[in-house]
Amino acid sequence: MGKIKWIAGFLGWVTWGPIGALLGFLAGTFLDVQLDASRRLLESDDTAGRSAGAQRQAGNRSYTADEQRNSFIVSLLVLSSAVIKADGQVRQAELDHVRSFIRRNFGSDVVDEAMRMLDGLNRQTVNIYEVGGQIADHMNYSQRLQLFHYLTGIATADGDFSASEKSVLEAIAGAIRLSKSDTSSVIAMFYKDKESAYAVLEISSSATDDEVKAAYRRMAMKHHPDKVATLGQDVQKAAEEKFRKIQEAYETIKKERGM
Repeated sequence: MGKIKWIAGFLGWVTWGPIGALLGFLAGTFLDVQLDASRRLLESDDTAGRSAGAQRQAGNRSYTADEQRNSFIVSLLVLSSAVIKADGQVRQAELDHVRSFIRRNFGSDVVDEAMRMLDGLNRQTVNIYEVGGQIADHMNYSQRLQLFHYLTGIATADGDFSASEKSVLEAIAGAIRLSKSDTSSVIAMFYKDKESAYAVLEISSSATDDEVKAAYRRMAMKHHPDKVATLGQDVQKAAEEKFRKIQEAYETIKKERGM
């Protein structure tokens, strides 16, 4: 995936907001030629290259799979930077987690430029609330849930889920407009105890067996990998991990109760 495709696809998805500004700065640092080419591409292509103002006015425009996929990757990298820097330092374990995730879900050919972009972002200040608001305006709820699950994985990559990282994650969840129950559910997926299993299913330990079963069906539907099918098979593959967490929580509760 070339840099021009990344940027052009992304600009075809969102307006020049805070994410666009960050990309513009990075482009001025090491992607200036590619950004100029992407702008020319956008201007010359009537479909993929409509202006930011026209996109805002359109409102109900349908975004292509490539646009959604590329914007998901860029959004993922921008917010990854905020999580990585949450505790005041950039840890190698977290960078390795990002690298592994990108390679596993998007392919080896994407890794180098994704990590270069992340390195540039790590040198900048990311306004979580502005970026998160822009993402919430252009990304559906299931996609935002998947994005948040990935970001929580970064925070736990070094085995130390710090208070500052949790605080940043909760701020991101609020900025991208996730419910508090969904936020707690995703965070609970990264703990291994019985109470967390209930939190994953968004119920209390006092729930009846029937309520447990109903909660599992509801959560399985909400987090099903098909919900992010428009982002492509690679993101859908990543969503399977989150779906397994729902199944594991249910099995943990069933075993505990002898259901």
